[in-house]
Amino acid sequence: MLVPPLVQHYLVMLLRKECAMPELPEVETVRAGLLPVMEGQVIAQADVRRPNLRWPFPENMAARLTGKRVLGLRRRSKYILADLDSGETLLIHLGMSGRMLISGQQLGEYVHERAAPAKHDHVVFDMETGVRIAFNDARRFGAMDLMATAAVDANPLIAVLGPEPLGNDFSPAYLVDRLAGRKTPIKSALLDQHIVAGLGNIYVCEVLFRAGIHPARLAGDLRPAEVEAIVPIIRIVLEEAIRAGGSSLRDYQQTDGSLGYFQHSFRVYGREGEACVTSGCAGFVQRIVQSGRSSFFCPHCQG
Repeated sequence: MLVPPLVQHYLVMLLRKECAMPELPEVETVRAGLLPVMEGQVIAQADVRRPNLRWPFPENMAARLTGKRVLGLRRRSKYILADLDSGETLLIHLGMSGRMLISGQQLGEYVHERAAPAKHDHVVFDMETGVRIAFNDARRFGAMDLMATAAVDANPLIAVLGPEPLGNDFSPAYLVDRLAGRKTPIKSALLDQHIVAGLGNIYVCEVLFRAGIHPARLAGDLRPAEVEAIVPIIRIVLEEAIRAGGSSLRDYQQTDGSLGYFQHSFRVYGREGEACVTSGCAGFVQRIVQSGRSSFFCPHCQG
């Protein structure tokens, strides 16, 4: 399969983590918000209001979506995948500022009026139920694509990804094997989407703090027991963040327009100069820059 140059460039940026964008908990929260209004429902009308976002939309995208039933709504890394009864799958990436906003739905006794398309509503789905779902993206770093459902795993954006951190394939033994001998900092290794899919800067900072590991330590220098301990901590942090609706920094909102609140539970991320939250620790959170990204840590707890 030939990959368009814009897609190649975007793929490189994703793998290098050069873009600040919603991470796994935020994307999972959006997917959960879309489930009751999309899964099992028919897209009565799809309106594609511009030719492109991060790259051009697929040919005849509106026609290929209109009248199709959404059989399932799943997530792979930071992508939402909507499987259609046409045998195609719609891939959605929120980019830096993308939001999926729902209107026209009934919540108990209250009905949210279906909103007229706003300035940055670039793709609008009117469902048979009367619900309207708008993909709103002010910065236009988001993306949508259509592909054969049977070929999703071979798509160049998906094929390169490592295992899901909440899945069975991401085990302590797997991570020990993948990090053995690596001469890159552990922070960079955990951000590498080839090793584990969906982790981003915020949650890796939080994971390494809880694990007591300095972000600049070389991955290959960690003891096997230290690496093994990282796996359950990753799962705990992600599950806590998902329950909190993700972290709202800059543009992220849930599908109902509300904000996530895990940012109120940050122990180190964004807390440079503040006292460490560990009881009895006299340290203060510091920040260093690694590969263009800020790493926050406590020099006492993560020495």
